[in-house]
Amino acid sequence: MGHIYLIRHGQASFDADDYDQLSPLGEEQSRLLGDWFKQSGQTVSQVVMGSNRRHRQTAQQCLKQFRNSPDDFPETDWIVDPGFDEFDHQDVLLRNHPEFADFRALKQSFNNHPHPRRAFQFMFAAAVNRWISGEHEDYKESWAQFQRRCRLALQRLLKVEDAEDEQQNYWIFTSGGTISALLQDIIGINDQRIFDLNASLLNSGVSRLRTGSTRVSLNYLNCSAHLEIHQRPELLSYR
Repeated sequence: MGHIYLIRHGQASFDADDYDQLSPLGEEQSRLLGDWFKQSGQTVSQVVMGSNRRHRQTAQQCLKQFRNSPDDFPETDWIVDPGFDEFDHQDVLLRNHPEFADFRALKQSFNNHPHPRRAFQFMFAAAVNRWISGEHEDYKESWAQFQRRCRLALQRLLKVEDAEDEQQNYWIFTSGGTISALLQDIIGINDQRIFDLNASLLNSGVSRLRTGSTRVSLNYLNCSAHLEIHQRPELLSYR
């Protein structure tokens, strides 16, 4: 019996032109996660990630703190599986708000808003609801296709574990949407509630699955002990 750790990336750069990179806070969250893994005696058999840059950066910062030696878990041994990539946020948003095809226009629209992140989340939630409704076929990747892609990636990993025939602990560095899609069947959340779960996932939060010969079950969800132990509320972020 092994475990799969679903690790959400550290905070990305919301206000930057390129979202797909960690912010300074995201880097710190990732280092604190690696230190917590080490201090709590966690083990890893294989490092896995999606192909987004923020996934690799989170893994790099985390493993930097976790390693005993620079030779432990070298990047050349990490598995990159695009099946664990996040869905295309920009495509989902633009199908509902084509007026923001230029990202600068989106940033400008929130410049004078007193709560830009909250306003963006409200807009994005409406866009996501349109996507998961299944009533529109204008997306690069439909909601059903995204669900299937994520689940097939997990199945590929489970097949590798079965072939190893021994306890394996996989750390998967990925995104909130992917984690939500993977947990959906395990904890029985319907499509209408899945993004309530997604919105609650903390940056660098950890959800652990237990794998056995017949089923996959949830050990814990959205653990943030590595952040809360420092008693600094600013370490907790969702976007």
